[in-house]
Amino acid sequence: MADTSQKVALVTGAARGIGLATAKRFLADGWRVALLDIDGDNLANTMKVLAQPETTLAIVADVADEKADFAALEAVKQRFGRLDALVNNAGTATFKTLLETTPAEWNRIMAVNLTGPFLMTLAAAPLLREQGGAIVNITSISGIRASTLRVAYGTSKAALKHLTKQQAVELGGMGIRVNAVAPGPVDTAMAKQVHSPEIRKDYHDAIPLNRYGLEEELAEAIYFLCSERASYITGQVLAVDGGFDAAGIGLPTLRRDGKNG
Repeated sequence: MADTSQKVALVTGAARGIGLATAKRFLADGWRVALLDIDGDNLANTMKVLAQPETTLAIVADVADEKADFAALEAVKQRFGRLDALVNNAGTATFKTLLETTPAEWNRIMAVNLTGPFLMTLAAAPLLREQGGAIVNITSISGIRASTLRVAYGTSKAALKHLTKQQAVELGGMGIRVNAVAPGPVDTAMAKQVHSPEIRKDYHDAIPLNRYGLEEELAEAIYFLCSERASYITGQVLAVDGGFDAAGIGLPTLRRDGKNG
């Protein structure tokens, strides 16, 4: 029989990056964690590094696959007997202009970034409602303000922001809180690979805190929204972006002028 005394979180896209940092944050506070990822090899390596077989569960699945999502939640139920938090972090992107983006690329991005959280919520809600719980969707600052080369990605994340509010309104009566975290530029392994020094300088100039965020900083925000400390917060989108969204247009110039004045 499953031990149901400890809280349980399910994190998608958990083999690396923000998802892995979030899983580690839950584990550090005594939660048990199911780590779901489509990349089985990377997930296997991650589980070896974590080396916590009694408090973790690895699930290889594509969040855009309805059957896989329901099977994943059944695995969580059989292993842990409960679910207290779902973090819909899995995502994908193609960095192309609108006219270069193919219908197949558009459909895949929507399937993973928008339909995936919808399906995972359908699968997780029955288990979450048993004792109440929280869902955190990982949107993006690109879903709040338009970004270059992110027509499909940004649109999917903007839709996920609205889905978050729909979920909060409809699931609140079940004791399920739903919020979203919108990361700004984060120093992930991918960002380090694809952001040139020129791009990084542009971001630094546009961000009031003048730096990229850390994966661990995103994990802290996600964990807070899943915790009892956020017990009266639902339907909100928290931008964890160093002030990027608040800065508006022209801030770098104004900031430089202010320093020179």
